Amino acid sequence: MILEHIKSLRNSLVVKLILTVELIFLVSITTWAFYNIRYQHHKRMDEIMVGADRLGNTIKLGTHYAMMLNSRDEINQIINNIGRQKEIENIRIYNKDGQIKYSNHPDEVEAVTNIKAEACYICHDRDPPVSELELEERARIFQSDGERRFLGIISPICNEPGCATDECHVHPQNKKILGALDLVVSLGETDRDIRRFENGILFFGVIVFLLTSAIMSIFMVRSVSHPIKSLIESTRRIARGEYDPPAPAHQHTHRPTHRKDEIGQLALAIKRMGERIEEKQAELNKQKDEYQNLFELVPCFITVQDRSFKILRYNREFAEKFRPEPGDFCYHAYKGRDERCEHCPVEITFEDGQSHSGEEVGRNRDGSVTHWIFKTAPVKNARGEIEAAIEMSLDITPIKQLEEKLIRSEMKYQAIFNNIPNPVFVLDSESLVITDCNERVRDVYGYEPSEMIEQPFPSLFHEKDRKEKIGQIRSEYVINKARHLTRENRTIFVNLRLSPSESSGRPVILVTASDITQRLESESQLIQAGKLATLGEMATGVAHELNQPLSVIKTASSFCLLKMDRKEPVAEELLNKMLRKVDSNVDRASKIINHMRQFARKSEMHLARVQPDKILQKACEFFSQQLKVRGIEIYWDMEADLPRIMADTDRLEQVFINLLINARDAIEEREGQYAGAEGSPWEKRIDLRVKREKDQVRMEICDTGGGIPPEILEKVFEPFFTTKEVGKGTGLGLSISYGIIRDCGGRIEARSEPGRGACFILRFPVSEPPPAEQRRNGDLLREKLLSDL
Repeated sequence: MILEHIKSLRNSLVVKLILTVELIFLVSITTWAFYNIRYQHHKRMDEIMVGADRLGNTIKLGTHYAMMLNSRDEINQIINNIGRQKEIENIRIYNKDGQIKYSNHPDEVEAVTNIKAEACYICHDRDPPVSELELEERARIFQSDGERRFLGIISPICNEPGCATDECHVHPQNKKILGALDLVVSLGETDRDIRRFENGILFFGVIVFLLTSAIMSIFMVRSVSHPIKSLIESTRRIARGEYDPPAPAHQHTHRPTHRKDEIGQLALAIKRMGERIEEKQAELNKQKDEYQNLFELVPCFITVQDRSFKILRYNREFAEKFRPEPGDFCYHAYKGRDERCEHCPVEITFEDGQSHSGEEVGRNRDGSVTHWIFKTAPVKNARGEIEAAIEMSLDITPIKQLEEKLIRSEMKYQAIFNNIPNPVFVLDSESLVITDCNERVRDVYGYEPSEMIEQPFPSLFHEKDRKEKIGQIRSEYVINKARHLTRENRTIFVNLRLSPSESSGRPVILVTASDITQRLESESQLIQAGKLATLGEMATGVAHELNQPLSVIKTASSFCLLKMDRKEPVAEELLNKMLRKVDSNVDRASKIINHMRQFARKSEMHLARVQPDKILQKACEFFSQQLKVRGIEIYWDMEADLPRIMADTDRLEQVFINLLINARDAIEEREGQYAGAEGSPWEKRIDLRVKREKDQVRMEICDTGGGIPPEILEKVFEPFFTTKEVGKGTGLGLSISYGIIRDCGGRIEARSEPGRGACFILRFPVSEPPPAEQRRNGDLLREKLLSDL
């Protein structure tokens, strides 16, 4: 027990600190005492030496006058009087030969001292002897009787000018030193004072050392040992998982955390560490519980196996699926085998320490096939040795079944995709690059599907149309009558249907292209046939229109020929008038013929910004004369400064002509119903109204004919539907007009009341001018205003 206590003290940090500090303090006290005693010793000896030298000089000064008079008795009296002082041991005056001439001890007088003696050797250790020495060199300390110490100071007696006169004892003038004064002082009292001082210093040092050591020990025990033991106990409690500090033994006990010094900071840090550890431990426990729950509830099979493939642990999913027995092996639980699998991933993990994954197929207990994917990982101990392996498996049987369904669905989709009668393109929504297309691309465009992959879809458009069509592809769902180029650089017309979709997780655009080239050609032929039919219906009116200018030309030419046959002169004014008349009628006939030729010309649809009221006025020029002949009046109601619309001039004129012909025929048909009756109860007229309604232009062509019966009002725009007699109508006029107006972005509708005529209403969206034209119109307007001003 004592040995253990000693061992604990030897290993105690406080004991080591106390011993180290006390040792340092002891060395410091000892060093201080040593140098202090040494300093006081030297200081005392210096004072004694200076005092003795001063006394020697006093003796020399006191005997100086007696020596000048050679008064020996007076010299002896002075020496004896001074030598009676307690501290003075000897006073001797030597001559130059070392003989004692005067002394406070009469028995020494006339005694001769060896020149090598201690007192003389100070000056005579060199040849020639020195005449001047420092005080430290003239002083000597020696002992007598082995105990007492003495301080001897020898002072030279120098030859003075007064000593060389006849009045004094004669000495040679060149003799510098006549003798020496040797003063010996006892150091007994001084040594006693020094010993008393040394003992006092040592006693003081011991007392200070003991008191300081005691205070330091008490301080160390109270301020270091007890707090450290408390901290050690706190850390042990933390190690045991006890994070709440115990209550103090009594109310005067202060915890280390209440202190403001380093121990207090350390205690506070340990306390906070304990709190953090408690928080982390709680979090770890929570995570442990969560991981345990995850391990048990994760929807996959998890097993931990040793090197013999025995299942050490497994989760609930594995237990419910395979129902393993205690000590069961993985190959038996998974596949019902009696020996390990040939290519066991767990065995490979034990061999190379790496993770491995793969897919396995097995049978359930009911014989059904099951698929799962697995991943293995090594479980290592603290030394890095593989102790076990964990195997995680996920049942993918439903996924496999879905994959099979997906493959069948993909094959079905691919078959449908390739057998769609129209070309279908799959475009990347950002770059518009073709990512897939069906087999019909080969029939319509002449390209192999593989050639179209990774090609930009806009490259199929005409170069002039690409910029516009790219914007339409991104913003619209339908693009009608787009011009595409085939492999042979042949132009075809297609209608594009665009549908945003998703493929492989990326946004795409599905484009279905319908080749309408033949349909457009048929429509063009049909429209041309409609034009020719319209021209046939207009033939009578056109012949009448041409007959009038031809009659004028015929009359003028006949008049001129008659005058020529009679050789009669024609007045110049009359001839000029007739020729101008002929010229204007030729222009009129030429205009009618050119108009008919232009109308009959076969042309492609080309939309442009046009003035609809101007085209309507141009169409009425065909009928102005023949309508007037038939007594049909045209009433105009048009707003000024009408906006432009997008349309094809020739085809829009064809629409107006068809409607005007129908109005003329309806009025004539109704007029036939009143033939033979007195008077006419109705007015033959055609009303033409054009005005703007918000962002549309509204045009009305109304007649006062017999009207359209309600039962056939919805059929008037169907192809080959007509109410005229056989040979008078083809039934294509309104159908063609409906298609033309639709292509121009407009709408047409028919309204009628029986007996009150019919009215066809056309609506076209207003076409805003492009920015360049807006600026040009603004400049023209400003120039006009400036010119008016």
